[in-house]
Parts: sequence; structure tokens; C-alpha cells
Amino acid sequence: MIDNFLLGIQMFGHFKNFVAIFAGVGVGIITGAIPGMTGTMGVALALPFTFYMDPITGILFLVGLYKGAIYGGSITAILIKTPGTPAAACTVLDGYPMAQQGKAGKALNMALYASVFADFVSNMSLIIFAAPIAAFALRFGPPEFFTLISFSLTIIAGVSGKSITKGLIAGGMGLMAATIGMDLVYGSSRFSFGSVELLGGLNFIPVLIGLFAIPELIKEYGETYTSSFRTSSMGDRSISFRELKRCFKSIVRGSLIGVVIGAIPGIGGAPSAFLSYNEAKRNSKHPETFGQGEIEGVAASEAGNNGVCGATMIPLLTLGVPGDVITAILLGAFMVHDLRPGPLLFQKNIDIIYGIFVGIMLSSVAMLLLGKLGIRLFARIANVPNSILFPAVLVLCVYGTYAVDNKMFDVLVMIIMGLVGYFMLLFELPPAPFLIAFILGPMFEDNLRRSLLLSHGDPSILFRSFICWIFWGLTLLSIILIVRRNLKAKTLQTRDR
Repeated sequence: MIDNFLLGIQMFGHFKNFVAIFAGVGVGIITGAIPGMTGTMGVALALPFTFYMDPITGILFLVGLYKGAIYGGSITAILIKTPGTPAAACTVLDGYPMAQQGKAGKALNMALYASVFADFVSNMSLIIFAAPIAAFALRFGPPEFFTLISFSLTIIAGVSGKSITKGLIAGGMGLMAATIGMDLVYGSSRFSFGSVELLGGLNFIPVLIGLFAIPELIKEYGETYTSSFRTSSMGDRSISFRELKRCFKSIVRGSLIGVVIGAIPGIGGAPSAFLSYNEAKRNSKHPETFGQGEIEGVAASEAGNNGVCGATMIPLLTLGVPGDVITAILLGAFMVHDLRPGPLLFQKNIDIIYGIFVGIMLSSVAMLLLGKLGIRLFARIANVPNSILFPAVLVLCVYGTYAVDNKMFDVLVMIIMGLVGYFMLLFELPPAPFLIAFILGPMFEDNLRRSLLLSHGDPSILFRSFICWIFWGLTLLSIILIVRRNLKAKTLQTRDR
């Protein structure tokens, strides 16, 4: 491996490759910070510009853009409660309350440190554990995916706030919204009401922006420009050693969760972030502070979503199987440069692979340097008057929504989801369970039905392997701990009375 790394350093050691990785991360941060401009869209738009570059240069630019976009999504999530990317949706839960408390700078710095650490761990996992983790992920069939998603759905209880009942109602609404469109197995229409646009289901970006950004705008306009929407001050930006020490376990745990989730094709950064957040809350001595501006919540969610980045390339490089939509685009980039991902790639082009590995390791450094530089620029958002900030946020929401598929129908969906989100705000229904259920619902249904089709209706297939049993055990344990925690909370409330 050392010889391969030396060969990779030799292949990478050109100035244009350094420029490519820094430029990619910089463009990615800006892309991720614009609501609706996801990493997927950024990588897809940048792909044609890499056709005439050297293979290492072009691929590193795209990988840097991908990683920068995942971190960049946290910026607007913290400052204006508008996640730039789906993976940053979880960061809103504690990042925005911190901004309201005048701690936006602290939240941005913690998001950066957690992102960089998780990205580094994910990169190391790609280099060291690529083959073993890919082999494990290859053993996942529909029953294994179903049990994994069943375990992931228990996150809903962890992000339901004070009332699990209201969280379950919001989760049920999310599952209902996820059923709109074509039936995943038989192709029949469901809840489309004769609309051709609804046959493809609700696009995630309009739902995300509508659910989180629009309700806050409606609320603040209704209160005649109150100042709570904007960050009145960046506050103290420094992270103390004590805060880092307290968050470190959650950052490490979230990074490892991201690695495992990222190595399994088709899951993505958003579920990983919520799972990491839930585990941080469950293991915290003060879980009641989560959702109120808890810095550990920011650290956990950002570690979870950035831990996915390097790991998604594990199945891509070793098996030729994309881990998510972005790596599917990267697969196209490899093939454009006459590189065929899979086992033979490590035999025929080992120098190029390790050159890419060296560049990927540098991406963590680029993220740290550009992120620290960017926080000073982001601080200026705190000084923007509400009369300018509100319309600008609304324009970004409309632009970001329309830019996904260039359809005005998506803008309509965003507005409707904004009204739904506003009524949820009035009735104190948390939006996070809705979003989790909406993300995981199609995968939950699809893998359950595929499993039953494989077994001709026999439910015992859901217990066919040790992987299934592990996730069933984790699901049961999670439910027991949630029930125990709530009983304990009720007991404490009774004593206080």
C-alpha cells in the first residue's frame, strides 16, 4: 500500500490537481449554501467541464464539489433555517435555535469541525476498508434493507420533541405524502387525482424548502417583521476545548454511522444525519436540550451527513455500483475518461486510483481552510435588514425549487407544503418526523413488497439472515429505550408537580 501511495503522490503532484480540489470544494460550498442547488445538481452541471481535463484532475474537481456541497448546506440551515441540501435538514433542529440565541458563529464553526473530521474518517475508510465494507454491503437484499429502514424509522420518536404522539402524527403525514405517484411495484397511479405531474411523486427539494423555510417566513411576516428570524449577532465564534470534548463522542459516532450508511447503496446523507442525531440525543445526559440550541446536535448531524461522502465511493470503485445519485454521476465521469470502476480498476489503473485517494485526503484540508475563510463572509448575513433578507430568502426558495427540474409545478408544491408546514407550526407538529418518513417511506414500502414477492407472501423472509436479526434487535432496543426515557421524563414531571 505504501508503494501505491508513493505512486499516487507522484501522479497527483501537479499544480492543476491542487487547484482542481480547492476549486471544487469552493464551488461546492457555494452550491450547497443555495437552497435547492443540491450537490447532485452541482456535480451534474460541472461534469461537461471536466471532459477535456486529465482523469485525476476532472474527477477530483467533481469529488471536491460533492464534499463542499454537503458541508455548504449547513450554512443556510443555521443562519436562515433553510437547508441548502437535503442532508442539512437535520442541522436546522439545533443550528437555527443557536443562531436565534446569538451563537451562529459557534454553530457554523462546530458544523465545520464536525464535517471536516467526519470527511477525514470517511476518506480513510474508503482507502483502508473499501473491499471488506463493499463485500458486506453486497449481502444486503430487500429483507435486509427493510429491517435497516425499520430501525431508521425509530428516529422519528427521537426528534418528536416534547410529544411523541404529535411526532407520530407528523410521521404518518410524511408516509402518506410519500405514497403519492406511481406504485413502486405495479406501476399504477396513487393519489395523483388525474395530474400528470403527480405521477412522479412529490419532489424532495420543494417539500424540504416548503416545510422548513416558508412557514418561518409566513410566521415572521404575520408578526410584522419581528427580529427573531434573523441572526442578530454571530456572537462568540470560538469553540472551547470543553465543548469539543463534550461533542467528540457524537462526532466519532456520527462519522462511523455515516461510513456504514454510505457504504450501503441507496440510503444517502439525510437518513445518516438523523440517525446520528438520534444516537447523540439518546446517549446524552441532557436529551431535553436537543432541539433548543444544543451544539452537540449540530455536531452529530453534520458528522452523520459528511461521514457518508467518502464511503459512498466504496461500492463505486470496488464493485462499480453507485452508492447514491451523485456517485452515479461520478460513474459517468470515470467512464468518460475511459476508466471502468470495479475490481479490474485496481489492477489496470492503480496509479490513478491512488492519485485520486491522495487528492481526496487533501479535500478535508481544503474544506477546513475555505470553511474558516467563508465563516467571516457569512457573518455579514447577520447585518442584513429584515426588509431585504425576507424577500431575498423567498426568491432563493423559489429559484432553488424551480431550478431542480425547471417546472413551475414544483414551486406550487413548495407553496402548498409551506402552508402545510405553517399549520403544523401552529399545532406544534414537528417537521422533522414528516421529513424522515417522507425520505424513508418509499424505500420502506419498496423493500417490504419486494421481500414478500420473493417469498410469495411468506413474512419469515424478513428474518432470513443474521443481518436482519441484528437490525430487528436494534429496532427493539431502540423502542425499549425510547419508552423508558419517556416514562422517566413523566416521572420527573410528576415529582416536580
